[in-house]
Amino acid sequence: MTAAERITLWLAQLRASGRAVLLARLVIAVAGTVALVVPALQSWDQMDLIPLLGVPMLLATVVLPDSLAGLVFLLIVTFGWLMRAPGKPTWGLAITAIALLLVHLATAFTAQLPSYARIHRDAVRRWLLPGAIATLLVPVVAIAAALVQGADIPGSLLVTVGALLLATATIWFAAGQKLTRD
Repeated sequence: MTAAERITLWLAQLRASGRAVLLARLVIAVAGTVALVVPALQSWDQMDLIPLLGVPMLLATVVLPDSLAGLVFLLIVTFGWLMRAPGKPTWGLAITAIALLLVHLATAFTAQLPSYARIHRDAVRRWLLPGAIATLLVPVVAIAAALVQGADIPGSLLVTVGALLLATATIWFAAGQKLTRD
């Protein structure tokens, strides 16, 4: 199959796709752009390599959400933040974390479906509640971690880990998952 035939096939599948798939890919594109732009606007100097690697990986994630490009994109943005960012939690970190979370959730949702899939609203609703809970919990956990970090409380790592485990359990049960062995 030639490149032109592949592009024609992909465009035909894109025209046949439903709104939910297109919306999820739009969320990937917008949240990924925010995850690239917010660290670039911070006062510290970000490595020039991050946008050069991040933009192609973001485009590949939008086009092929079931590929490894999404994971590589998340690792690139995280690596860029860890290499040059200050050690304390900031609003830029919280916004970048929320954007990366949205990229992850939208990619996980879209990767399950072929590009031409038409899905029912119930499938989107099933992802909406856990996604909203996770998006709202990120700043809460970041603020709680910042408060505990500055308090010099013995066992503050246990408090942070406990909060993350509680948040994970909340998202797990909100998604309708069961604790059964199959």
